[in-house]
Parts: sequence; C-alpha cells; structure tokens
Amino acid sequence: MAGGERVGEQGYFHQPTVFADVNPDAKAMREEPFGPVALIRAFDTPAQAIELANATRYGLGSYVFTDSARLQRQMIADLEVGSVAINSTVVTVAEAPFGGVRDSGYGYESGEEGLDSYLHTKFVNRSYSA
Repeated sequence: MAGGERVGEQGYFHQPTVFADVNPDAKAMREEPFGPVALIRAFDTPAQAIELANATRYGLGSYVFTDSARLQRQMIADLEVGSVAINSTVVTVAEAPFGGVRDSGYGYESGEEGLDSYLHTKFVNRSYSA
C-alpha cells in the first residue's frame, strides 16, 4: 500500500512499508521482520485474530487497537507474546522488562528482570556450634 522502496546503495534498507490483505502463509507473516513493516490482515472475529497472531513460532510483541475493554483483556490474556501495546505503538520502556517468547528469545532485558542474567545467586546455610 505504501513504501517499500530501497534507501541508499548499500545494505538492506527500505522505506517504512505497509502491506494489506497479506496471505497468512506469506513468509513475512511467519517470520519476525525487524524493520518498519506493517502487515495488515482482516479478520472476522477476535478469536480468528488471536489464532492468526499466534500462528508463528515467534512472539516478541503485539499491537492491539480497540475501544473495547473486554477485547483488550482478551487480547492481553490470549496473545502469546512478551509485550502487548494497547492503542499504542510502544511495547516497552527502559524501566520495564522486555523479552519475547518461543523463538523470539528467552529472558529479559531492561527493568530489574534484565539484571538477573548478570547476577549469581548463592545460597549459604551456616550452622553455629557452641
């Protein structure tokens, strides 16, 4: 629908790109594209949207746009991702943990949880004898 042109002569840089009516079997719908790409697919029911969103081995983040509080809760509960943005494009902030599920990675960065992988917890049991 928009964008898609190459930027520059070197590397793999493209303009922000919007694809509409993307087939669920398309490679871009099955992989985890990193870049300014929006893949738009119509759905008939919230359950179908959740099924389409979870039909990949990746799960970094999802974006939900709705005024329905019930639908927001359903999406938050049922989307298999590390972060959900509701009526926003921001899926993380520096003070919050950020990470994905499945092939989008394990563990977290940022927030207190991001420090865990740099720490070593040691259990000590000391017995004092008289």
